[in-house]
Amino acid sequence: MPASRLSVVVTRRLPERVETRMKELFDVDLRDEDVPLTREALAEAMRRADVLVPTITDTIDQGLLAQAGDKLKLIANFGAGVDHIDVQTARQRGILVSNTPGVLTEDTADMTLALILAVTRRIPEGLAIMQAGKWTGWAPTALLGGRVGGRRLGILGMGRIGQAVARRAKAFGMQIHYHNRRRLRPEIETELEATYWESLDQMVSRMDVISVNCPHTPSTFHLMNARRLKLMKPSAVIVNTSRGEVIDENALTRMLRSGEIAGAGLDVFERGHEINPRLRELRNVVMLPHMGSATVEGRVEMGEKVIINIKTFGDGHRPPDLVVPAML
Repeated sequence: MPASRLSVVVTRRLPERVETRMKELFDVDLRDEDVPLTREALAEAMRRADVLVPTITDTIDQGLLAQAGDKLKLIANFGAGVDHIDVQTARQRGILVSNTPGVLTEDTADMTLALILAVTRRIPEGLAIMQAGKWTGWAPTALLGGRVGGRRLGILGMGRIGQAVARRAKAFGMQIHYHNRRRLRPEIETELEATYWESLDQMVSRMDVISVNCPHTPSTFHLMNARRLKLMKPSAVIVNTSRGEVIDENALTRMLRSGEIAGAGLDVFERGHEINPRLRELRNVVMLPHMGSATVEGRVEMGEKVIINIKTFGDGHRPPDLVVPAML
């Protein structure tokens, strides 16, 4: 790269500390409004930037990459997931892609446990009664939930976040089970007191709580489909803090409405912010607006990783968090 400062375009507002540091290091174009760029504006940004810093709200597909021109050389994603970026096509066009792995592990695991507790202990229902001023006093049978201690937790995807969820759930007295593409090393299984299930179907049918912690890839799209959801016990609940596309949302909605599944805690949705309106009506569902990674500390650390990836690239080296298609 030339000795001049890199031209960097950021597609969303970032924490002030991150934006300030970017202005010190790069010729950066920051946003005033915190709304996604239109497809046309995103294409224009890709034509004039050396480096694009997108987020999960930016879909960078083959058609958009074809409009990028020759200047763009790095897409430094603000986030760990890159399913919104056609990494294969980007690399074919000579554009590197980096991400921010490992930063949000603890925050997302915290939110997973929060959702498990919220669903099983009916916390939002109690909150709604209090806020509406309808609480008339304690009663022995009011808002009875379930104890999490002793319940079987089945973790779908035992990477960094899945293991962090397991550690927290173990402290709550839950029994840890998991399904993963690869079995964990024996010493990690021993530490987590985790039982491995080679068959996802068999695990799903025996769990009290299912936690989805795997990325969205072609092989995980609707991994929890209608057939597999029907394997769940009627008393079981499912929690998703990963990617909405892993669960067939329409099938889940039908089964929650019919009582075939006891409850769900969802921080992500199959169609982004366009949520099935029938899902909103259900009292046995706790829905959050993609808050799993929403901590000040986490967002700043994400930004710092983005900056390191850009700075390293600008110095003529491989970004430390380079994403290669074979990894997906």
